[in-house]
Amino acid sequence: MPGTLYIVSTPIGNLSDLSFRAIDTLKRVDLVAVEDSRVTGKLFKNYNIKNKFFIYNNFNENRKYLDLLEKLISGIDIALVSDAGTPNISDPGYKIISESRKSEISIISIPGPCSIIAALSISGLPANRFFYEGFLPKKKGRKKRFEFLSLINTTIVILESPLRVNKTLNDILNLLGNRIVALCKEITKIHENVKFGYVNDIINEENMKYKGEYVILIANEKYEL
Repeated sequence: MPGTLYIVSTPIGNLSDLSFRAIDTLKRVDLVAVEDSRVTGKLFKNYNIKNKFFIYNNFNENRKYLDLLEKLISGIDIALVSDAGTPNISDPGYKIISESRKSEISIISIPGPCSIIAALSISGLPANRFFYEGFLPKKKGRKKRFEFLSLINTTIVILESPLRVNKTLNDILNLLGNRIVALCKEITKIHENVKFGYVNDIINEENMKYKGEYVILIANEKYEL
């Protein structure tokens, strides 16, 4: 019988957010596919989880998914985790999940933390419908993406690094207008913070230091305070 692929969500900051079911699964499977053994190693040490690692990340995914698929077909149970959050959501996972589905491998979700949903839940913006953009292009194609986003009539969710937060906020202002945004920083961590208001006001706030991980949520153009 083929093995089972478990898609396991891990904490996005606060280690206490790992579920009991996730802990049990990570202890029980034959192998755990991880982005970075150092990052997952800290999580395992915190919960006294001992298991074998298989490195599976953005750099080797196009090659290594075949190795994982072969193991699954041979009957090995594998858990897939990312450094933080839910695998395959702007993280590695698509290739092995897609090929496992095509090969009729059993795939089971062990749900948990996801920065996108966490940010939506506390943003104050409409969350009944939303568009997930993920990371914007750094240069080429960036303006075209904003032209596309200008046509979206619902809350837009963007992931951003601290190095480009200021650029992205200014692009929102210049290309989408002075919309209301929720700038969510370091969700579940010690320095968790949400800036909510018109993007121009957030840009102009004094002593704005961009450090940590960010989720930017943009209201549709008709939304007002």
